[in-house]
Amino acid sequence: MMKYLQRLGRSLMLPVAVLPAAAVLMGLGYWMDSDGWGANNLLAAFLIKSGAAIIDNIPILFAVGIPIGMARNKDGSSSHGASALSGLVAYLVVTTLLSTETVALFQDIDPENVNAAFSQINNAFIGILSGIIASHTYNRFHHIQLTDALAFFSGKRLVPIMTSVMMLITSGILYFVWPFVYTALVNFGESISGLGALGAGLYGFFNRLLIPTGLHHALNSVFWFDVAGISDINKFWSGEGIKGVTGMYQAGFFPIMMFGLPAAALAMYHTAKTKRKKQVASLMLAAGFAAFFTGVTEPIEFSFMFLAPALYVVHAILTGLSLAIAALFQWTAGFTFSAGFVDFVLSYPLPLANKPYMLLVQGLVFAAIYYFLFRFLITKFDLNTPGREDVAPQGEAHDEAEAGDNRFKNMATQIYEGLGGDKNVISVDYCTTRLRVEVNDMNQVDEAKIKATGVPGTHIVGKNSIQVIVGTNVQFVADEVNKLRK
Repeated sequence: MMKYLQRLGRSLMLPVAVLPAAAVLMGLGYWMDSDGWGANNLLAAFLIKSGAAIIDNIPILFAVGIPIGMARNKDGSSSHGASALSGLVAYLVVTTLLSTETVALFQDIDPENVNAAFSQINNAFIGILSGIIASHTYNRFHHIQLTDALAFFSGKRLVPIMTSVMMLITSGILYFVWPFVYTALVNFGESISGLGALGAGLYGFFNRLLIPTGLHHALNSVFWFDVAGISDINKFWSGEGIKGVTGMYQAGFFPIMMFGLPAAALAMYHTAKTKRKKQVASLMLAAGFAAFFTGVTEPIEFSFMFLAPALYVVHAILTGLSLAIAALFQWTAGFTFSAGFVDFVLSYPLPLANKPYMLLVQGLVFAAIYYFLFRFLITKFDLNTPGREDVAPQGEAHDEAEAGDNRFKNMATQIYEGLGGDKNVISVDYCTTRLRVEVNDMNQVDEAKIKATGVPGTHIVGKNSIQVIVGTNVQFVADEVNKLRK
């Protein structure tokens, strides 16, 4: 199970890499026109809408990106086009069938009477689920040959069709399950809303824990809006609540988003392998800035959510603790977008803001906790956070020393010969830095010949499995190896 989650996490890195830039664009636009969200400034509107085009469509990015990493051809090589298209098809089918308008049609009622759960069907969980189903459908059907009359629909053309069928079944299941789960979470939120600081802490914990499923919206609706009469956001900004109480379901997020998660990003950078630090730095720097400035935390959270799920649970616990502490001491601030620097500054002078400066002090404390705790856990348990893959300097030096596109072809040719060629190689795949190869007979593998290419080394992981440590250019070597295969 852990291996599967790590594979899913690696597949998410492609769409996740797009998010920091989008968050920065939105943050800059929001900073330029914090009141009108672009209505008063053309450049701000351009930046906000450019970033929102990506941030608002995270589920689609996941639906398309996951199959690119998880779908495999019969020979073991990765697949891109057909699997990605199938992921998009899967997402469009389920979100259309379970949209408020379609469900209203099914039930022959007005759209406003449809269960609120269906208004939240366009979420990251559905995107991830669509990508996973599309991946497995591709792996199962991409090599199927139909009869001559239907031959046009054979192979990869069959995959989007079968994906649609799979999503019809999935949609049927979700039609009954999704409202039940959503309603149960709303009821749970209402039950803890009267527990004061403890309730705020429980809300913070489950808010983060439910992010991967998209069901955090159910809890948010209880505490932030008027589902249970709390309406924490509206009352805080309108000044109609109680000072020190109204805002308690928002305030504790500021120390986490402005300080805690950027510190976690720094810890992941510092614990990355030396040759991966530069690549990790580009992701974490942009993601950390986005979290601090705008409160957009998805780029950081999704970067380790599936790679190191235990670490994500720790993050959820710390978030709950932060909300409980802020509520206990009645330190309050609010947000209209998210708990970033811009919203903090805007909410600071409001009548119901109570000692908001203490949230900055709390944030500094949580930054230290996040940094040292994350760094300790990552190194102690060798957690597979971004940049923790093995990369040795020799391979990098070899890549940099050679010039021209032929360097990958030459390296791939010698590696393939060392693996035993067509007669011995069953499948070739790759992760961030390694070729992952299945062979018929390990005795036919010439490790010395492989290492003579300048790769850092090899690692035998089973009776018929061997890994060749190449470095961050592994994709190009793998592509050349697959070209050599017959």
